[in-house]
Amino acid sequence: MPPTPPAEPTAAIVLDSVRKRYGTVQAVDGISLTVPRGEFFGLLGPNGAGKTTLVEIMEGQRQADSGTVAVFGQSPWPRNVRLLPRLGVQTQASAFFVRLGAREHLETVAALYGAGREAVDRALASVGLTDHAAVRVEDLSGGQRQRLAIASALVHEPELIFLDEPTAALDPQARRALWQVLRDLKGAGRTIVYTTHHLDEAEALCDRVAIVVDGRIRALDTPARLVADGTTTTRLVVPAGRITLDAARAIPGVLAATEQADTVVLETLDSGPVLAAVDEIAGLRGVRTLTASLEDVYLQLTGNTS
Repeated sequence: MPPTPPAEPTAAIVLDSVRKRYGTVQAVDGISLTVPRGEFFGLLGPNGAGKTTLVEIMEGQRQADSGTVAVFGQSPWPRNVRLLPRLGVQTQASAFFVRLGAREHLETVAALYGAGREAVDRALASVGLTDHAAVRVEDLSGGQRQRLAIASALVHEPELIFLDEPTAALDPQARRALWQVLRDLKGAGRTIVYTTHHLDEAEALCDRVAIVVDGRIRALDTPARLVADGTTTTRLVVPAGRITLDAARAIPGVLAATEQADTVVLETLDSGPVLAAVDEIAGLRGVRTLTASLEDVYLQLTGNTS
C-alpha cells in the first residue's frame, strides 16, 4: 500500500521568534504567534509598528532574518509556488489592468489560478460590482477600485486571505456590506489575517487581535478579553451647558472631567452614583454612557499614537 500522506496541520500560520531588521530599524523583533485554521485574526498597531513587514513575511514576499515561519506546515520562503493557489492577498496599493473592464480584469486574475467564469461572477457579486462589470478600471471610483482589489484576492476561493486596510476607501454602507462578505468567508471556513486602523471594525469582526508596537506584540487576545483586562473606566457624556467642569469634578467618584466639543465628559470607575449625582444637577436627558472599547485599550498600549 502507498504511504499515508502526512496530515495537514491544524494551524494555518505558525511564527516562532521571527525577526527582521532594516539597517538600524528592528521592524519585527522576535514575534511568535499561531493562527488556527478558520480564525479571523486582526493585526493592529500604529504606522511603522512592523505590521506590513510581518504580513509580507507570512505571504512569502519577504525573508525573515531569523526565526521560523510555517503556512499550512510549509515555509513560504523562498517563494513557495505550491502555497500560492491557497493564498489570497489584497494590499493597500493594488495593481490593476486599468484599460480593461472590471470583469475583464477579474477574468485575467482568475485565469492565473484556473478559476472560471462562475468564480468571477461570484467575486463581483460579493463586493457589489456586478452592475459595474463593464466599466473600465480607470473609470471606477477609488472605493470601487478597492472593492475590485478585494474581489481579485477572493476570486480563486483561497483558504487563507490577507487583507490590508480593505475598507480604507469605502463609504459607510459599502464598509458594512463588506463586513458581511468577510463574515460569510469565515463561516465557510476561510482563515483571514486582517490589518486595519478601524478599531470598531476589529472589535466587531476579529476572533483575536494582536496589537503590535515597535516590532513586538504588546497584547494578544480576543477583543472582549483585552477590553475587560485593559480598563474599567466608564465615561459619562453630558451636553454642554448642563453642567460646569467645576461641578462635574466635585462629584464623588469622578476621576476626571473635560470639555470635548459641545459636551462635558466625566470619567469614573463607578458609574451608578455618578449618574445619580448628574441626574440631580442636570437631569439625564441626552446623557450618554460610554463603556471601554478596544480603541481605549489600543490607545493605552500604543501611547496614543496612530
